[in-house]
Amino acid sequence: MATKTEVLQEIVIKFAGDSGDGMQLTGSQFTNNTALLGIDLATFPDFPAEIRAPQGTLPGVSGYQLRFSSDMVYTPGDECDVLVAMNAAALKVNLKSLKKGGRIIANTDGFDVKNLRLANYPDGINPLEDESLGSYEVIKMDVTKMTREALKDITMGTKEKDRAKNMFVLGFLYWMYNRSMDSTIQFIREKFGKKPEIFESNVKALRAGYNYGDTTETFGTTYAVAKARMESGTYRSIMGNQALTYGLIAFSQKSRLPMFLGSYPITPASDILHELSRHKSFGIRTFQAEDEIAGISAAIGAAYGGSLGITTTSGPGMALKTEAMGLAVMLEIPLVIVDVQRGGPSTGLPTKTEQSDLLQAYYGRNGECPMPVVAASSPHDCFDAVYEACRIAVQHMTPIIFLSDGYIANGAEPWRFPQSSDLPEVPVHFKRELGHGEEKYHPYLRDEKLVRSWAVPGTPGLEHRIGGIEKQNITGNVSYDPENHQLMVKIREEKVDKIADDIPEQQLDSGAEKGKLLVLGWGSTYGVIKSAVAELQLQGHEVSHAHIRYLRPFPRNLGDIIKSFDQVLIPEINNGQLIKIIRDKYLVDAKAYNKIMGIPITKSELTEAMKKMLN
Repeated sequence: MATKTEVLQEIVIKFAGDSGDGMQLTGSQFTNNTALLGIDLATFPDFPAEIRAPQGTLPGVSGYQLRFSSDMVYTPGDECDVLVAMNAAALKVNLKSLKKGGRIIANTDGFDVKNLRLANYPDGINPLEDESLGSYEVIKMDVTKMTREALKDITMGTKEKDRAKNMFVLGFLYWMYNRSMDSTIQFIREKFGKKPEIFESNVKALRAGYNYGDTTETFGTTYAVAKARMESGTYRSIMGNQALTYGLIAFSQKSRLPMFLGSYPITPASDILHELSRHKSFGIRTFQAEDEIAGISAAIGAAYGGSLGITTTSGPGMALKTEAMGLAVMLEIPLVIVDVQRGGPSTGLPTKTEQSDLLQAYYGRNGECPMPVVAASSPHDCFDAVYEACRIAVQHMTPIIFLSDGYIANGAEPWRFPQSSDLPEVPVHFKRELGHGEEKYHPYLRDEKLVRSWAVPGTPGLEHRIGGIEKQNITGNVSYDPENHQLMVKIREEKVDKIADDIPEQQLDSGAEKGKLLVLGWGSTYGVIKSAVAELQLQGHEVSHAHIRYLRPFPRNLGDIIKSFDQVLIPEINNGQLIKIIRDKYLVDAKAYNKIMGIPITKSELTEAMKKMLN
């Protein structure tokens, strides 16, 4: 039977299975394959919190959602068109996110009596056999059996062969969506080329899945999505933590500063440590400390010694680092604290996203301890945003907090990466000697931006004292004088405030400069706000969108923008944090839209909230 190809504008696929089924790998390979075709995309990996939850249970379900389109994509989609369910638990957890009339690709081996019981289905109930899935198209495949059959000539144990099930499914999907398998075969060769049996089993399973779709008469249609209309250039698929890593390396190279990372592993920030440790050739030094406090303390020492000091963490680690962050503020040295946010408080939701730490970044230290705060808005934006955070830290001699979150860190999208020549040079000036007329080095003597000099230990004549006790203005000597303490508190705050003179003014992302409604966002809400605002603008509504990268200090003109609109809506994946700061600073009656479920805000729910305000 001849196969026909139907061209679609966009498709949303959710891969779901047990945490040992390789769904993240399957999703990332399909993502890379999509990016190579020049199709725009966005992803949302969804990990279980447990390192190894009991197999087949609801808490152990691992998911990966991918939206790809011939138009520009800003979110991974509200609902999926296709759900790949490797077992009963995967179906039960994710069925609510599948569109009515959507397609379910189900591995029938994952719906046996044991798996149904583990997924808490009542005895005797199998959703693949009753009428409960009548509003969906269900494709039933015994993936386990067919994978074992394809690998029958390979001398591996059954358990090892079953690990290739995800490759069978991936091959079938490559057939269904008119894809070449070459990119994945090359990936398998690079990963397992020195292990012939593993290499052969994965490639055989991949091809078997493709051939199953190609030779089974049940499937008469394949699907295709055209290339997206994107700015011309060379693209690659990038995840947020990867982009952040490359931004740090790029800054180190352009500023000619050696870089030191002191870190302790924590989800979802650990990948930054892993990736940076692979780049020693760029002069990068990484130190996996025994705890969070040791990690930041080592980075402070490196910054004092003339390196670009970096420490990475998530919310619980930020809490542990706060005393050392205060020390960095007192010393006035360049240090970048990367916080990849997750659900809290305490251990909270380790693998779920949340914009939970903005108030901690603003206020979460003892005493008057101001620090600048910069946030990324998407996976690829991590590169530019962390580059800018490093620039501010070095040129203003201050520790700075860089905010990402789990959604950004693990999500992927196409990235038109810059050339080295496109990146701005960042001049760094160390104090090498006493200036004209100076008889003694004064470490807290400042320039017009209130920035003190950076003197590397061991420089003759520039010996000076450091520590967490309050410093005397100019000399840096220990001081308990009340007037001096108030003066230094005010100076440190004014220094941070003056950074506003060195950052761009706030721009509107879309919409008119004044109107009925401004949707004001920060961080990972960028994509959903942009999509929802664009939809209402097409319907003729007076809606504009501004997204803040510089959260402390705010851009100089932000207040003027806010006052140009009748109403302001601030969507956040928290219980209302930016809105508290905006209300306090600009005395505006902004309204909040908050979601605290460990998952992103959807376009449909945000659009509804905006319509209610407009009406």
